[in-house]
Amino acid sequence: MLFEREIRTSGKGLVDITAVIRDVLSESRLAEGLCTVFVRHTSSSLVIQENADPAVLRDLEAWFERAVPENDALYTHTDEGPDDMPSHVRVALTATSLSIPFSEGRLMLGTWQGVFLWEHRSSPKRRRVVIHVAP
Repeated sequence: MLFEREIRTSGKGLVDITAVIRDVLSESRLAEGLCTVFVRHTSSSLVIQENADPAVLRDLEAWFERAVPENDALYTHTDEGPDDMPSHVRVALTATSLSIPFSEGRLMLGTWQGVFLWEHRSSPKRRRVVIHVAP
């Protein structure tokens, strides 16, 4: 079964979409299988990360700011603003799809794991996420 959901972001940062995926899984009424999540954009990505301590997410974002800075003189793709090329690099270092098994109608995430859409652009965006649920 294939589902698509819109995720609104408020600019750079991680948005917890675990509940969106759980709702889709519930809607599918499947008990066991594999859930694949795919973001349909080249400047946002998906990660499974700790969902208990917000400092983890802040630290990840701060690390990426240092590792992949804006306005790097080496970038030649600059037509869409100083945050565009760094967002493509960040996507290349993370993922655009994730596969999560489920059993008894529940995602088999660890205790402190959540699924996050990682917005790499500065301005708010509407992102499309495709969720495929299969037995």
